[in-house]
Amino acid sequence: MTIESFLGRAIAAYDPPVRGDRITGERYHEKRWADAEWAHVWTKAWHIGGMAADLEDAGDFLTHNIGRESVVMLCQEDGSVKAFYNACKHRGYRLAWTEVGGSPFLTCGYHGWKYAPDGTLAHVQDPDDFPGGSPCGKVKLEEIPCTVWGGFVWFTMDRDAAPLKTWLGAAGEQLEQWQMGKMTRVLALSSDVPCNWKIIRDNFNESYHLPNLHPQIAGSIDDALEGTIFEMNPEGHNCMIMRGLKPSGRYPTSDILEMPLAQALEYWELDPKDFEGRASQARDAILAQKRKLGADKGYAHYATMGDSEIVDYHHYTLFPNITFTMWPDGFQLLRSEPHPTDPERCIFDHWFMAHEMPGSDVVMGPMGPTPFQHVEREKIEFGTKSLGDVADQDLSVAIGQQLGLHSRGFTGGILPNQEKRVQLFHEKLNDVCGIHD
Repeated sequence: MTIESFLGRAIAAYDPPVRGDRITGERYHEKRWADAEWAHVWTKAWHIGGMAADLEDAGDFLTHNIGRESVVMLCQEDGSVKAFYNACKHRGYRLAWTEVGGSPFLTCGYHGWKYAPDGTLAHVQDPDDFPGGSPCGKVKLEEIPCTVWGGFVWFTMDRDAAPLKTWLGAAGEQLEQWQMGKMTRVLALSSDVPCNWKIIRDNFNESYHLPNLHPQIAGSIDDALEGTIFEMNPEGHNCMIMRGLKPSGRYPTSDILEMPLAQALEYWELDPKDFEGRASQARDAILAQKRKLGADKGYAHYATMGDSEIVDYHHYTLFPNITFTMWPDGFQLLRSEPHPTDPERCIFDHWFMAHEMPGSDVVMGPMGPTPFQHVEREKIEFGTKSLGDVADQDLSVAIGQQLGLHSRGFTGGILPNQEKRVQLFHEKLNDVCGIHD
């Protein structure tokens, strides 16, 4: 059975033409590109501000800094969330300084102005000393659109933006299957990385690098080109689907059974010995067992998911900068955001969200067995601690690419057809920014 039959949608509908715009090196380091991206991309897109699970009571807040801007998201009395620019209306002092916090009032540390969770100014020092009378109850923080979806709090700086679900389009509808809002964030790493944000985007928009950078996946993920699905949505969001629980078809070892796959067979009550010399057939056998035994083993979420979704890897890249790599029982967020001042650096986030594993206090994540407990974001200095084996491998080439993109010898990318998502990403960026090199 093909992946196409699992997906239940016509792949041709997700394969638009490309123009072939040149992808030159300047866009990865020139200030004119960074300025255009801030004006036309970052201030227009929807962004993830944090985890909805961190907002339990009125006054609880999240902050997220992007570029030189900062946004604070506050839980309301009715449990909804509002987002505001994180700047006091008095003299512009930043109000919230922690990523997660909570208080009945958001208080300015400079002159003590206090704001209620709905952004209304509630207290000032010497209220009768203002020419127009007390500003309390009259002044509000600058509000921007905000919503909760998939377990995240999202915001946009564009007050005229389409609703989040409209912006997500078909990708959002497909992602609903994983019940992301019921998962727990068990890994949250962040680092200032020495490369432009688009280098990371390009990497996650293609699988051409997998055999060279990630050879360890070959025993349990089929990265062969002929078995991989690439989709491009009209909203600018893309998807790549690779068969899981199946050795890579790139190599003559595609029927040799290795440990990760053998362990999966045992877990789903199948004898690995029955698949020696025919490991490529394990995927279909495990799929059948997941359907048969999933509910009894505690995997109730499989009931809402398609066949491909419970055995394969669905890798979504949302324009401009968010990647969701969907596993059957969890997903990674891989995000790159612009550095506040340096276009040759970016802020990279690697999070993992997971369903609870039945009978276990750990889950299997991108860094191996991981305690099943909600964690806050950990900021680490790049190069001093692992960001995850696969992420480390991806970032290991980022510095060299950033240097090479300055070279007169690089005159524009030469891309194979399987890197079409990279091409479309840059063509959309060209159109949005109004720059065509």
